[in-house]
Amino acid sequence: MAPTPALLATLFGAAAYAVSAFRLLTRPASRLPAWVILLLVVGLGLQAYVIAFTTFPGGQMMLGFGNSASIIVWLSVLAYGLSSLRYPMAGVLGWLTAGAAVGIALPLVFPGMRLIPYSNMPGFRVHLTLALLAYSLLFIASVQAILMGTLEKRLHRKSVGFGGQDLPPLLTLETLLFRLIGAGFFILTLALASGIFFSEEVFGQAIPISHKTVLALLSWLVFGGLLAGRKLWGWRGRIAARWTVTGFVMLVLAYMGTKFVLEVLLNR
Repeated sequence: MAPTPALLATLFGAAAYAVSAFRLLTRPASRLPAWVILLLVVGLGLQAYVIAFTTFPGGQMMLGFGNSASIIVWLSVLAYGLSSLRYPMAGVLGWLTAGAAVGIALPLVFPGMRLIPYSNMPGFRVHLTLALLAYSLLFIASVQAILMGTLEKRLHRKSVGFGGQDLPPLLTLETLLFRLIGAGFFILTLALASGIFFSEEVFGQAIPISHKTVLALLSWLVFGGLLAGRKLWGWRGRIAARWTVTGFVMLVLAYMGTKFVLEVLLNR
C-alpha cells in the first residue's frame, strides 16, 4: 500500500523538526542559522497540512485528542520560533522542536472518532478557535514558568546554560511570562464568554454544569488571581510559577484530559 500524503507529510515534518532540534540543542548560537529557520518553516508547514487533513476530512470537522494536542504543539513552536528571532531562546526552542517531532504524528496515532456537532455554526467555530489559542498561550506560559524555576536553581549553582543555550535575564523572562499570561487570560475570557453565548443559543442554558465547565472556570479564576496578585502585591518567582502551572493543569484536565480518557483509555 502506498503511503498517504498525510503520512509522508508527517515523516518529512518529523525529520525537519528532529534535525532542527539536534542543531539547536548541541550547538549554541545567539541567532538561529538561516537553514534552521528554513527547516522550522518546513516543519510548521507540513504539520499544518497534517492538522488540516485530519481536522476537516471531507469538508466536515473532526477534532480529537490527537489533532488538538498537535495544534497546541504547533502554535507553541511558532510562538517560541518568533521569540527566538529577538531573544536568545534557541535552547528552549530546541526542546519544543524535539517534542514537535513526536507531536506531529499525534493526529494519525490518535485520530478523532466522531464528527463535532454544531461545527458548521460560526459561533461555535469562534469559540473553538479562541479556546485553542488560550490553551496554547497558557501552555507556553507554563513552559516558561518551569524554565524560570530551572534557571533560578542553576543560577544558585552558577550554571546558567539550558540545553547549551544562554537565556535572557530572569527579569526579561518574567516580563515575557506575564505578557503570555495576560494575553492567554484575555483570550480565555473571550473563549468562556463565547461558550456561554453559544450554549445559551443552542441549549437555552448559559453555563451547563459539568466537570469541564467547573475546571475551566477555576482555571480562569487562578490566572485572574495571579494577575491581580502581580498588580497589587508584586507576586513573582516561585509564587507566579506555581499559580501558572496550577491554572494550566486545571485547563488541561477540563479539555485535553477529558479527550485523552474518552478516546485513548476508554476508546470512546
